[in-house]
Amino acid sequence: MTSVDQAKQVVRDRVWRLLEREGAVPDGSYGKIPGFRGAEATAERLAELEIWQQARTVKANPDWAQLPIRVRALEDGKLLFMAVPRMASLQPFYLLDPATLTVPPEQAADKKGAAQVARRVGVEAMRPIDVVICGSVAVNRSGARIGKGAGYSDLEVALLIEAGLVTERTAIVAPVHQLQVVDEEIPETEHDFSVDLIVTPDEVIRCPNPRRPQGVIWEDLTAEKIAAIPVLRALVDTRSA
Repeated sequence: MTSVDQAKQVVRDRVWRLLEREGAVPDGSYGKIPGFRGAEATAERLAELEIWQQARTVKANPDWAQLPIRVRALEDGKLLFMAVPRMASLQPFYLLDPATLTVPPEQAADKKGAAQVARRVGVEAMRPIDVVICGSVAVNRSGARIGKGAGYSDLEVALLIEAGLVTERTAIVAPVHQLQVVDEEIPETEHDFSVDLIVTPDEVIRCPNPRRPQGVIWEDLTAEKIAAIPVLRALVDTRSA
């Protein structure tokens, strides 16, 4: 583990324990993207913003914490791309189109429901993304964020950047509990992206100078990580062909 990884883990540990101590999350939330109390209010606050009202396409993580926002996206008629958990497919995104859903949005937007009713697609079958919803453990007001450490959000966004589907016009949003907004510096590496907006049940924080990687930073990926993610294996084969 690098010094940057260690520093991030210190912040994660502190925030997870703080959330548990203050009763802001259900039991068993340590080690996960926190499914915080107030997630529904956060979805409502986000829905009031112009960037959401104008958005036609939304990409979101599959975590339980973002379920109210995924449901709201479908209820508002937005095309929803939901990451397949752990990117465990050559087509690493679920496509949920509210115009063709045969089940209620609450069922379709759930991780298990999406696996049953959604079509899996690769980046070549996706549309440009207006809003990215990223699960986070901690964020600061400059927009630096920390996930749970697996790196899937970074990879998903990097793939979409390489495909030209996430650009400087895309708004990246971190919906979190107020306790997840930290004052300290968060170390960043080349593959990290920052967020444009932090939305909590209490406020909307607009972050300056958003940061985007240029795409997948292959030098940061281990052979084991590449081997575990089908779409990365396919890209490696294409690059070496």
